[in-house]
Amino acid sequence: MTDAPPSPASPDHLAPPPVGSIPAASVIAEFLRVQAAVGPRSRAARFFGRSPLTPDSRPWYLGALGELEVANRLDVLGPGWTVLHSVPIGTRGSDIDHIAVGPGGVFTINTKFHEGANIWVGSRRLLVNGQKTDHLRNTRYEAQRVARLLERTLRRAIPVTGVIALVGIRRLTFKSRPDDAVVLRAGELARWLSRQPPVFSAEQLTVVTATVTAPNTWSAAAPEPDLGAFMDLRAETQSARRVRIGWALGMLFGGPLALLTALQVLAGSVG
Repeated sequence: MTDAPPSPASPDHLAPPPVGSIPAASVIAEFLRVQAAVGPRSRAARFFGRSPLTPDSRPWYLGALGELEVANRLDVLGPGWTVLHSVPIGTRGSDIDHIAVGPGGVFTINTKFHEGANIWVGSRRLLVNGQKTDHLRNTRYEAQRVARLLERTLRRAIPVTGVIALVGIRRLTFKSRPDDAVVLRAGELARWLSRQPPVFSAEQLTVVTATVTAPNTWSAAAPEPDLGAFMDLRAETQSARRVRIGWALGMLFGGPLALLTALQVLAGSVG
């Protein structure tokens, strides 16, 4: 009697994805958690293009969009680079948006989506539309945490640079540049990284990369969000925005008559 072929592994027994392989994993998971409490939109809400997002879920949604954009930007780095996303660190659910490892060193990248904002940067402070933020402090702290972790593991000091990648901003103004962090637009990120002078030999880069990509280097596995659910909500949000733009144009060129016609159509669809 021949042995039966092994059955395919069930989803419950599949190995988790490699650490850092899902961009924006943590922020997408939190967005979906917050958004789960929101009921479906009414027919009227869909008709007039009301966003499915709430004031509580929208910041997480924008954060996810920012991290996804930066992940796409980092994809263009050459084969000498290794990039991880949403890397868990510590015991309180913290994560680092992106870590890039290449000949020029190790870089922790803190993505910030500030749609249409004016950014002002000084040596110790970063303002968004005139408001103080903790962006520089947090970015320095992330770089220091990774540097300490790598030094404990490899028993030698490893240079780690903290970077803030800005997405969606209007203007970036520098009074002075921070000494221990880098601030730039997301579109400049990959080119800036690729131009950094080498600090590792080929052998050193291999060792550091192996350490950064090892699962046991980090505190825990990153969450595995329902990416399908996120993409559905993203499509719904984009569709609602297009509807609102259509209404704005209709009111601009059609005036009250356009609104009256729409209300009649809506009343008929409801009835």
